[in-house]
Amino acid sequence: MSNNVKSSKSPLSGVRILVGRARHQAGALSGELRKLGATVLEIPFIEIRKPSSFKPLDSALQNLASYDWLILTSANGVEAMWERMAKLRLPRKDLGNLHIAAIGPATRKAIEQRGVKVDVVPKEYVAESVVRSLRRRVKGKRVLLVRAKVARDVIPHELRKAGAQVDVVEAYETVVPQSSRMRLQAALRNPKQRPDVITFTSSSTVRNFVALLGSRGRVARAHTDLDAILLASIGPVTSATLRELGLRVGVAAKEFTIPGLVQAIRHAVAEDSRATN
Repeated sequence: MSNNVKSSKSPLSGVRILVGRARHQAGALSGELRKLGATVLEIPFIEIRKPSSFKPLDSALQNLASYDWLILTSANGVEAMWERMAKLRLPRKDLGNLHIAAIGPATRKAIEQRGVKVDVVPKEYVAESVVRSLRRRVKGKRVLLVRAKVARDVIPHELRKAGAQVDVVEAYETVVPQSSRMRLQAALRNPKQRPDVITFTSSSTVRNFVALLGSRGRVARAHTDLDAILLASIGPVTSATLRELGLRVGVAAKEFTIPGLVQAIRHAVAEDSRATN
């Protein structure tokens, strides 16, 4: 942690935090951190794009009556799906006969804001917990999983083993925002901008962060001295990706949500302050 961190009534006063969420999603995390006194730098590690083709998603949405379950794994997926339903002029009531599972509270909120009831939110907001919640309920059922182009295959694989027929359709894809490359490298080199904490809210943000450091990510890690920066992870899958790429997890949220991540950062900074005083 930098020497800029000083004791204050604001628990994150003097702490520089780099938020790498997609541009349109950074506000929620940045806002909470600023409320606690942090100086926030936003450099997106991820960009949300439309898939190369909407045909598979459109076909599934036009045949919603043939499914028993709909699983949504992100607010991005919810937003993309509703946009396509509007484009296809499909009414909300088409979802009425479906059981709906959301991977976490942000996804559930995005669904419920559109006036649709969510039946299942797992205790932990990861794919494995979705499987545990649904395994005994899907035998002989048809399941539609709407997700990003590149995602872990835990849910379809395990639910098929449980006897479900699972159709996986992509609603969006995540890419590396090349415009962030120079900004990120400059921020890590500049002592006046160098963050004390970097937040990671998905495995994609981790992989893209390493890609943005340069083609030799592990070598780049050495010259940017990431060991002096707390890397904050939203959950176990994100933490596993950090470790897989040779990065140390400095902060791990106990509740795998944005508020949980903020709380974990706040706690880690307080611990660090006590240790240095």
